Parts: sequence; C-alpha cells; structure tokens
Amino acid sequence: MARKYRQLMPDQRNQIQRGLNQGMSIRGIARQLGRSPSTISREIQRGRVEETYDAVCAREEAQRRRRKGVRKLTEGSPLTLAVTHAILQRKWSPEQIAGRLRMDYPEDKQWHVSHETIYQFIYAHPAGELRKALIAGLRRGHSKRKPRTRGKDRRGGITNMRSIRERPEEAQAREVPGHWEGDLIKGAFNASAIGTLVDRSSRFVILARVEDATAEAILESFTRRLRTLPTRVRQLISQLIDIAYSDFKTLHYNSVSC
Repeated sequence: MARKYRQLMPDQRNQIQRGLNQGMSIRGIARQLGRSPSTISREIQRGRVEETYDAVCAREEAQRRRRKGVRKLTEGSPLTLAVTHAILQRKWSPEQIAGRLRMDYPEDKQWHVSHETIYQFIYAHPAGELRKALIAGLRRGHSKRKPRTRGKDRRGGITNMRSIRERPEEAQAREVPGHWEGDLIKGAFNASAIGTLVDRSSRFVILARVEDATAEAILESFTRRLRTLPTRVRQLISQLIDIAYSDFKTLHYNSVSC
C-alpha cells in the first residue's frame, strides 16, 4: 500500500531552517525529521527567499497552494486565453492541449490543466455562438454533456444592444453568411482581451486582439478586422454580449459601412 503523503508542519519547517543555518546537509535534516531527502529538497526550493530558506515564507506558500486546489480555467487568465486560441484557431482537442502545455511548461504547474477541466470549461461557457464554436472543435465524445449551473450575471446591461429577436429571418435560420455574434475574453484586471466574432451560418471565427478592454479599443480592433472581409459577407453584427461592448451601435454602423 502506498504511503500517504504528509504535509510538513510549521515546527518541521523551523527545524529545516535551523539545520541549514547550522550547516547540516539535506540528508542529515531528512534523517532528523524522518522524511525523505527529496521531500526536504523540494521544500527548500519552494521556500527560498534570496537564496535562503525562510520557514515563514515556505508556510505561506504551502497555504497558498492548498487554497488554490485543483486548477480551474478562470475567466481572463492567460491559461484560458491560450486554451481558447488552441481550440478555435489550431483546432486542437482538449487532450492535445493538455499534453502540449505539459510539454511546453514542464516545471510551471500553473500551466498544467487536465483535458477533463478543458471539457468542463467548454460546456460551462455561456450559451452563444462562441460556445457552439468551442463545442464544434471537439473531435469525439462529451457531445451530450450538460453545462454546470451558472450564477446570475449581476453586471449591467449593454446600452442600445440589438435584441436577438430583431435579427432578420435569414439570420435566425442561419441561411446566409454575414450575421455575427460576438464575445470578449478579458485578461487579468481588464488589461488586455481577445474579441471573438462567430458567423452564425458558416461558424467562421474571427479573433481580434484588444490591448485594453475598453469600448474604444474594442471598436477599433473589430472595425479593423471587419475591413478584411468581403463586402458581401460584412453585413451586420447582431449581438455583442459582453458588457465592455457599450459602443455597440457605433460598431454596428461602422462594420456595415466600411
């Protein structure tokens, strides 16, 4: 039977610090505490402050790791942006993404995420064209998974937003390309974002990098990206669902006239 892993206690961390200050070896400290040398070595590496082990800082770091728990794909995190880009642009499966992240960042566990967590992220995404595009990127399985219950959005509404019921019949039926739904994936502290536009008919996806999550930056980024499309396809953006799209009406008019 495998031995259950035991966390180091505060007094044990103090003993590690005293042992190092006295010039003891890692193996000597390990024997004194009845722990393996590899456990003591990892603890020393995690608790280093300016090349010196600090028991207090090591304890705080251990508490932070425990609070963090299982890695989740939180809105706006660099990991979430990378996963979304890999699904929409590279057409990678959750298994491929999870494996590649571990290859690219073998020592940085902040970038380690399981394929199951990625599946949960996809199906927990709010209903809309972005969620459909993410699901469409799945190669097999999980097709009937239901999203988890989400809390009520307490943010304000979008000023002058076009109602989904105001779409032309051809847009509702997905008969012709050119009718779009948009979403915004915001970075930490709204410092940066990736805007997404998904064509309701073809499911064609446009990504626009936004330097800051302000209405002006979103307007500029999407207008610039829309100008690259053929005129016959560039008809309207029917719904932009993030609160940051407060200049919705202006963006709508610019997108159809440029």
